[in-house]
Amino acid sequence: MKKTLSLVAVLSFLCVAAFAQVKEDFVPSPNNQPGKQYPMVNSERCVRVQVSAPDAKRVQLDISAVKYDLVKNEDGLWTGESAPQDEGFHYYQIWVDGAAVPDPGSLYYYGASRWGSGIDVPAADQDFYALKNVPHGQMREMYYYSKSGEGMRHCFVYTPAEYDLNPTKRYPVLYLQHGGGENEYGWPQQGRTALIMDNLIAEGKAVPFIIVMENGSWTMPRNAAPQGQRPQAGQRPPQGQRPQGGGRMGLPSNWADAFKNVLINETIPMIDASFRTIADAEHRAMAGLSMGGMQTKAIAFPNPDVFGSIGIFSGGQISVEEAAAVPGFKEKNKLIFMSYGSREIESRQFPGNTPAQDTEALCKAGYNAHMYVSPLTAHEWQSWRRALYQFAQLLFK
Repeated sequence: MKKTLSLVAVLSFLCVAAFAQVKEDFVPSPNNQPGKQYPMVNSERCVRVQVSAPDAKRVQLDISAVKYDLVKNEDGLWTGESAPQDEGFHYYQIWVDGAAVPDPGSLYYYGASRWGSGIDVPAADQDFYALKNVPHGQMREMYYYSKSGEGMRHCFVYTPAEYDLNPTKRYPVLYLQHGGGENEYGWPQQGRTALIMDNLIAEGKAVPFIIVMENGSWTMPRNAAPQGQRPQAGQRPPQGQRPQGGGRMGLPSNWADAFKNVLINETIPMIDASFRTIADAEHRAMAGLSMGGMQTKAIAFPNPDVFGSIGIFSGGQISVEEAAAVPGFKEKNKLIFMSYGSREIESRQFPGNTPAQDTEALCKAGYNAHMYVSPLTAHEWQSWRRALYQFAQLLFK
């Protein structure tokens, strides 16, 4: 009994000591609902939440796949914080007596196949997606009917600031896809696409172009593959797996066909008819994160007559052997861009070449190939914001 009491005392002391070491310079998150003080973030990148649940027995903060116990005060307010988080955006949720719920203090974002809480941990390089006094483009919403899907579809379209000021100019187009468990709101909201492009264009680092963000959601048919093999954004991929355009990770070879048919036969014609685009492959690109990168490889890579440039963010890679096997790809492709977060690279075992080795081989073979590694980030939005920032500077030049 004495040993048990001693152990409890030691653990209590360690918990108090750990809490005392948290730097008390917390400020409300910019992702909070109007007037809400919580969640908060401090200079050490710890996230603090506070939830009112007077009758609850246990409340936890769940962020980055780790749960942290909150402490209740006499007013029924549960408060606590996480360990330091990586820079950038993170999905999170609150557990109340075993039930996962959104934090009532945060804005809601679609990820992990549900609308839930999200928070931005300040980043040293956040200036590239900050709101600045520069000319701003528009994020437009488009609804259109899909014959193949027999229903209405919805997408976002970014147009640069100059689009409406110069009614005769035509523009290249990037089709930019979200990850698994996300939808077309991902890039406009979590990805900060418009701000990234506005700042790049204002600084003269990117040429103005249109960006289309469609809903490419795909769900593994029941019993079609082992559980846990669907690509999910915001999570690290299973170690040793190399996501590809099809036939890998247990995916059926035709998994991207439905979205390919919509994108090529319906979305692109609709965009070309509705906006002043340069409607050829040289001025059309496709890119995506995680599952969206896999869709890019499955759709754009084998169709160089439709897409002249491709970007794969944390969604696989292209080898020189694969590129050589696609008829006309070398002659028609303008840009191959691949990227990962550094923590993804560190935590995975690539069965073949690493992305860097594939990029080097492609360059030696005469392709315009580029590789980018986001420092100190994993399978998460800061990796993909940085990837878009780098990719956009190379596009259509």
